[in-house]
Formats: sequence, C-alpha cells, structure tokens
Amino acid sequence: MHNGMRLFCARPTMSNAPDSPPLALTGSCLCGAIAYELRSSPKAVSHCHCRICQKAHGAAFATYGSVPAKDLVFTQGQEQLRSFASSPGITRCFCQQCGSSLTWHSAHYAEGAWISVALATLDSELVVGGQRHVNRGVGMGWVDWEEVD
Repeated sequence: MHNGMRLFCARPTMSNAPDSPPLALTGSCLCGAIAYELRSSPKAVSHCHCRICQKAHGAAFATYGSVPAKDLVFTQGQEQLRSFASSPGITRCFCQQCGSSLTWHSAHYAEGAWISVALATLDSELVVGGQRHVNRGVGMGWVDWEEVD
C-alpha cells in the first residue's frame, strides 16, 4: 500500500527460480535503477495519443504492449517503483529516481490479468506484428501523419 492505494506495479516479484522459462526480453528505466524481464511477447501493441499519455511521456504518443501480469518480473530496483492514479481506474508506474514511465494497469481488467509495458523501455529488440494508433483525434497538431502512417 502506498498513500492508501495498493501498488499494482510493485506486485510482480523478483524471481530467479530455476524452473522459470528462459526470459527473452529485458528492459529498464532511464537511470538503470529498475530492471525487468518479460516472460512473454507483448500483445496489443498500440501507440496512444491521448492527453494523459502525452503528459506522462512528454511526447506526441506513448507505445505500449500488454503482457499477463505474471509475465512481468522485476529483477532490480522494485523498491524504486512509484505509482500514480492518472485517471479513474488507471494506475501508472514509474521510477522515482529518473521518472521513466514503465507500466500502466486498468482496474477494469481482472485483478492481475494484464499489465501494459512502455515498449520504449525495452533493452532487447522487439519484433512487432500488428500495431495500431489509438486516440488520434486528440493528437498533437504538429505530428506529420504522413510520416507516422
């Protein structure tokens, strides 16, 4: 619990269990205080142009992919994670040292079902199949859509 709120982003635990499957994707925050591994490939890759993602990332859009929450394993710095309720039912997690946005979770999902990871924090190369842009209607006017599409 943090300020009376359960920290969902801190729920996945550090694990080096010998029976764990090989971890192919790794990531970290900007300062390196937090490191994580993904045990499955991210699904539902989307580039979100909503105002909240713009503010959280300081960019025209944020790119996320979802994994089952059990497949996100923090390998370093879990104590550095902080959370922020950015809108009703949405909790965003970030590094308290450098401010890197790492994940978000919706309370509308079943408890512990899925967590969305900021894909730009991956250190491993990710091959993405399908992807989509969401909330383009509130996007920044200075984005050149011919270049994005």
